[in-house]
Amino acid sequence: MKFRKISVSKIIIALILTMTSLVMFVPIVNLFARALSHPDKVHLLNGYDIWPSGFSLINFEVVLSNPIVGRALLNSIFITVLGTLLSIFFTTIAAYVLTRKNLVGKTPLMIFLIIIMIFEPGIVQEYMVVKDMHLLDSLWVMVMYRMINVYYLIIMMRFLEEIPEPLIEAAKIDGAGHMTLFMKIVLPLARVPLLTIGMFYAVAKWNEFFKSSIFLSSPNNTVLQVLLRQFVVEQDSTALIGVTDLLKNNNIAQLDFSSLKAATIVVAIVPILLLYPIILKYYTKGVMDGGVKE
Repeated sequence: MKFRKISVSKIIIALILTMTSLVMFVPIVNLFARALSHPDKVHLLNGYDIWPSGFSLINFEVVLSNPIVGRALLNSIFITVLGTLLSIFFTTIAAYVLTRKNLVGKTPLMIFLIIIMIFEPGIVQEYMVVKDMHLLDSLWVMVMYRMINVYYLIIMMRFLEEIPEPLIEAAKIDGAGHMTLFMKIVLPLARVPLLTIGMFYAVAKWNEFFKSSIFLSSPNNTVLQVLLRQFVVEQDSTALIGVTDLLKNNNIAQLDFSSLKAATIVVAIVPILLLYPIILKYYTKGVMDGGVKE
């Protein structure tokens, strides 16, 4: 029986990665433990306990039964899903155009894109543009906001440049136009970068808070991250529990507010956490599909 030799450097790297994982993992599990603890026993939790004290779903029932939270959750999902799909499509098609060798004015165009990537406009200028387009307090402004990230565009261009040119030329000889090339050859071969950049866009869309708080003003168009700040940072128990329940001082009003905040945070992070294993599954499959068989 053979044993593999493990170097000291690998042990040190493994310990560092393990500690880093625990630093990120334990607080998240603690949130779940606090949110799932029974209201009468939540005070028994100490520090970063990772096991619930008792079990109850009352905190999630209160949070999800709040119509404002439900509406904000649907708005966030709409912005993330549609915004990510549109961003992936336009980023990929722009990268395809910019990687064509016979593109006229490619160098000045790339210089312009790099300049706008480095020098971002101020919030006042962005607000005036959105106002002039009559998109204030509309979910579409967050769907279209930064639809193409120049940095992600450059990454996609690097991937598309790796597609063998003879493959493109062979398709052109068979009569394929640019749209056929893009749909039938480029997109299938670009599965890995599509998933990678799509994950970047989805996380950015889901976590966008600052611009959402500026461009979206009405309760019907608010998003989950804005509510999260209102509940967790500003300690607004009225918006979370409701004025009626607070005045009656009923069982809901007597719930531990830290547990309610934990449940709100869990609701906000679970959808994006579920995205990672799904993406990684197809990401690994896409890498294997690119393997060369001897």
